[in-house]
Amino acid sequence: MNAALLIDDVRLTPILISDPPLLNTQGVHQPYTPRLVVEVVTRGGVTGVGETYGDGTYLDLARPLAEALRGHSVTDVNGLFRLADQVCGGSPAPGAQGTDARVEADGLRGVRTADKLRLSVVSGFEVACLDALGKTLGLPVHALLGGKVRDAVDFSAYLFHRWAAHPAGGEEDDWGPALDPAGIVAQARRFADEHGFCSFKLKGGVFPPDQEIAAVRALAEAFPGRPLRLDPNGAWSVETSLYVAEQLGGVLEYLEDPAACTDRMAEIAARTTVPLATNMCVTTFPEIAAAFTRGAVQVVLSDHHYWGGLYRTRELAAVCRAFGVGLSMHSNTHLGISLAAMTHVAATVPNLDYACDSHYPWQTEDVITARHVFEGGRLAVSDAPGLGVELDRERLAALHRRWLDDDGTMRERDDAAAMRRADPAWVTPAVPRW
Repeated sequence: MNAALLIDDVRLTPILISDPPLLNTQGVHQPYTPRLVVEVVTRGGVTGVGETYGDGTYLDLARPLAEALRGHSVTDVNGLFRLADQVCGGSPAPGAQGTDARVEADGLRGVRTADKLRLSVVSGFEVACLDALGKTLGLPVHALLGGKVRDAVDFSAYLFHRWAAHPAGGEEDDWGPALDPAGIVAQARRFADEHGFCSFKLKGGVFPPDQEIAAVRALAEAFPGRPLRLDPNGAWSVETSLYVAEQLGGVLEYLEDPAACTDRMAEIAARTTVPLATNMCVTTFPEIAAAFTRGAVQVVLSDHHYWGGLYRTRELAAVCRAFGVGLSMHSNTHLGISLAAMTHVAATVPNLDYACDSHYPWQTEDVITARHVFEGGRLAVSDAPGLGVELDRERLAALHRRWLDDDGTMRERDDAAAMRRADPAWVTPAVPRW
C-alpha cells in the first residue's frame, strides 16, 4: 500500500453561512444555515475537502468517524462505509427506538433514519478522500469515477417565493420580495440574465395551489417553450395533486413530490400523464423497489449527500437506467465544494436526463477561493486535479467563528422556528396541507 495515500489527519470545521428568506411549506430559511467542511490530510501532505450538513446530529456522527479514519487509505471507499457502520452504529433492529425512529428530518427530505444520517455524513468524507486521491495522482475526480461523458452540466434556476428580508429586523438584499406571479417572473428573468438559465423550478407548497398554478402559467408565458417544474414538498393531497396536474398538463416538465409518500405518489401517477419526480420518497436504495415497480415516480432527483457519495450516485443512475426512470439532481443550501462534487459526478452519468437543481446562486458566501460561474445555465467540468477547488482559509475561519459565536439558535436548521419569528403562532403544517 502506498503510504502517501494513508490518512494522517482529519479536520472538521462546522460553519454558518448566510441564507436568504426563502419560503417553503415548512416555513422560511433561517438567516444562517449550518454546513460542515471535512478535510482529509494524507501522509503525503495532500489535503482533500468535502462538505455536508452541519447540524448537531451530523456532527455527532462525523467526530468519531474522523478519529477512526486515521491510518486508512483514501482509496478505500468501501472500507469507509464499513468503518462508518462500526463507529457510527449500524441499523438498529426492527422496532428499536433511538436515532432510527422514523420521524421527519426538516420535513423536506422524507423519512429520517439513522442510516440516512450516516450516509449524509459519509458523503462528505468520501468526497474529501476522492479529492485527495485526485490531487495525489494528478487526476480530476471525474476520471476516478470512470471519465466524463460531457464537458459541461446543465443547471436549472431555482425559484422561491420569498420575503424582502428576514423577520425581526433583518437587512434587505437586492432581490426584493417575490410573493405573487409577477415577483416570480421577475426573479426568473434575473436568473436568466445573470446566469443564462434555460429551465426553471419553482418551490411550491407555500400558497394555495391556484396561486402557484398562476405563477407557473406566468412563467410559461414569459419563457415560452422553456422547461418548468413545480415542487410543493409533499404539501398536497392526492386530489389536489391531480387538480394541479390537470391545470398544468402540457406546461410542466415534471411535478416534483406533490404528495408525501410512495402510496400517494403511485395513486397520482396512475391517474395523470404528467411525470412525477421525487427526492423525498426515494432517497435510499431500499426505497427504490416499491416506487419503481408501482410506477410511483418517473424521475429521481439524486443527491450525493443523501445517497452516501459519488460512487453510490452512479449506482443509483444505473438502477434508474435499468428501470427506464429519468434522472436529475437535487440541491440544498450548499457551498462550492458540494457543487464541484455534484458537477463531477453529473459529468460521468450518461443518463442525466434533466438539468440539475442548484441553490448556489442564492448563496453569497463561500469557502473556496474562486466561485463557480454559470455560463448559459451550464457549469464547465473542471479537469484540474481533484475537485478543482481550493479552500479560502481566511473565509473558512470567519464562518467558523460565526458558528462558535452563535447562541445555538442557528446551529440546527429549523424553517418552522424561523417562521415563528414573523408569526409566533406558526406550527409546522400537517400534510397534506391542501
